[in-house]
This record gives sequence, structure tokens and C-alpha cells, in this order.
Amino acid sequence: MKRGTVVNLLIVLVVVALAVAPLAMGAGDGKEEPFAGADGQAETAITENDPGYEPWFAPLYEPPSGEIESALFALQAALGAGVLGYYFGVVRTRRRLAAEVTARQGDD
Repeated sequence: MKRGTVVNLLIVLVVVALAVAPLAMGAGDGKEEPFAGADGQAETAITENDPGYEPWFAPLYEPPSGEIESALFALQAALGAGVLGYYFGVVRTRRRLAAEVTARQGDD
């Protein structure tokens, strides 16, 4: 097996382990919403510590349901991944083409 393939497999295994570890360790046991987002947890903590707290501003858009909010978040993540993938593809292709040009010039 090539070294790059082994490295890629190890990276995938580490990512899977990081995703499964909190579930296997029982993280969030006893909580009402064990894997709620940081925004919700911060709101709960603020409300408990200062019940009269007034937020500084309101959201520009409040999705009508949690499903739509999740869908918008997934869309944002997909767009970000697409932009990063495109960028890395462009950089890799430029390097490969530059190496080919250098190799051709060396042959001449």
C-alpha cells in the first residue's frame, strides 16, 4: 500500500474515532438535550445566571422551525466545503502544471 493511502486511512480512522468517542463515553448522559449547540447552552446559562438579561440585538431572520434551521446550517456547511475543495483543487492543479512545465523546460 502506498504511504499516502495509509495516511489517508489513518486520518479517516481518527475522524471516525473523534465522532464516536463522545457517544461511547456517555457524554451528555443525564442532560435534556445532550448534544445541543453552544448557542442554546449559552442562552440557558445566561438565563439561569441573570433572568432579567435583555439581548443586545435580534436575529435578522428566524427560521420557522428547527428543521429549516438545520437545513440552512447544512447548506452553509456544504457551500463552505465546496469552496475549500475548489480552492485546494486549484492549488494542486497549479502546482502539478508548474511541475510539468519545469520538467519540459529541463528536457529542452
